[in-house]
Amino acid sequence: MFIKTIKGGHDRNFSYILVDRTTNKAAVIDPIKNNQELINEIKKYNVKFIINTHSHIDHIEGNEELKSLTGAKIIQHKLSNVKHDISIKDNQEIKLGHLTIKFLHTPGHSKDHICVWVEDNLFTGDLLFVEKIGGTGPFFKGSNPEEQFESLHKIMKLPENIKIFPGHDYGIKLSSTIKHEKETNPFLLCKTFKDFQFLKDNWLKYKKEHNIK
Repeated sequence: MFIKTIKGGHDRNFSYILVDRTTNKAAVIDPIKNNQELINEIKKYNVKFIINTHSHIDHIEGNEELKSLTGAKIIQHKLSNVKHDISIKDNQEIKLGHLTIKFLHTPGHSKDHICVWVEDNLFTGDLLFVEKIGGTGPFFKGSNPEEQFESLHKIMKLPENIKIFPGHDYGIKLSSTIKHEKETNPFLLCKTFKDFQFLKDNWLKYKKEHNIK
């Protein structure tokens, strides 16, 4: 498998292109709109799917543009109320050439949030960033910190060697691993939801105290 990372969008967004080398079939995760690098790159492949980790505008804005260029099917979780072609549920799998793509329902940042698991790679959208996590609260419609806490611990049960690819470039590096996040992410070091919520409520203070950008 080949993974191409594209950066741009509203706020340091990442789009990803997944390619099955043997068949040249590809999927695009969270497409950025009007991104020439992405448009040029997809011309090399047979793009079959457009996958959205969730339905927030910065993760779906390139859907129609890419669909018109490729004819690819748009995949979202079944709880999404945004236009798409294929609705999926927790633990559902699809084939992309010889690759198997598995979807994990991981609500918290949004009700329809999914993580995308392919081989030893997990695309975490706005659930998990490098040493940080996605937001909850009034600004994020449908968000729920308790669901987020549960979803984070759900993916922490996956093999530690799995590589993490987040939805935004908010961390000290572009990607991470389950093992690294378990050992360093302050939110994942919280033993209880009470501690987790306290850290969320005091995140700005914590960042300042620990010199986190």
